[in-house]
Amino acid sequence: MAELVYRPVIGAAKTMFKALDLKIDCKGSENIPRSGGAVLVSNHISYLDFIFDGLAALPQKRLVRFMAKESVFRHKISGPLMRSMKHIPVDRSQGEHAYQHALQSLRAGEVVGVFPEATISESFTLKSFKTGAVRLAQEAGVPLIPMALWGTQRVWTKGRPRNFKRHHIPITIRVGEAVEAPSDQYAGAITRRLRTRVQELLEAAQRAYPVRPKGPNDTWWMPAHLGGTAPTPEEVKAAEAG
Repeated sequence: MAELVYRPVIGAAKTMFKALDLKIDCKGSENIPRSGGAVLVSNHISYLDFIFDGLAALPQKRLVRFMAKESVFRHKISGPLMRSMKHIPVDRSQGEHAYQHALQSLRAGEVVGVFPEATISESFTLKSFKTGAVRLAQEAGVPLIPMALWGTQRVWTKGRPRNFKRHHIPITIRVGEAVEAPSDQYAGAITRRLRTRVQELLEAAQRAYPVRPKGPNDTWWMPAHLGGTAPTPEEVKAAEAG
């Protein structure tokens, strides 16, 4: 039943991206295993990241089950779709339930998608990673697949209006080689290695990105350390604290 819903949703997403004339450049999909469980780990800069992460798995004929906040599953439109596609609700007050759900999916040979930063990075830089993705991979005995997205923040991100106009926005996706998660190693150490790999992929995606801001009013989507006007991580923390 799940695939009867999942595949039409993918088709609808592809139709929307074609209508928007998004220029999607995806490399490394072959690093996603064709069979067996795996934890797909991505940076998080847009509300649509799970869709683009999922597209990267399609060449390997894999459908990704994403861990997403529970409120999305309560929505009258997105809720039934998320449940029927076997995505995994995360209630932060009862995180163990989501963890066990994800673990069961991995042991059943599914690919589970995780955003280890937990929330969208408003600075468009990589935040610290929580260890949950690594602990899942360790317990299930599956690999971690690092990946990075760039350009998705220009379509729809936190604090900005949606840009669903035909602006030919490039989207760059890079998928890296598997990171193993041996059960006898400290999850924190593996998490640091994983984050370093995602950072490398993010920088590769940024270098490959074919356009730069068009002018002073178009620098908001570039992080400060690359010359943009996105808030720095320190400014984001200060705003959250204030």
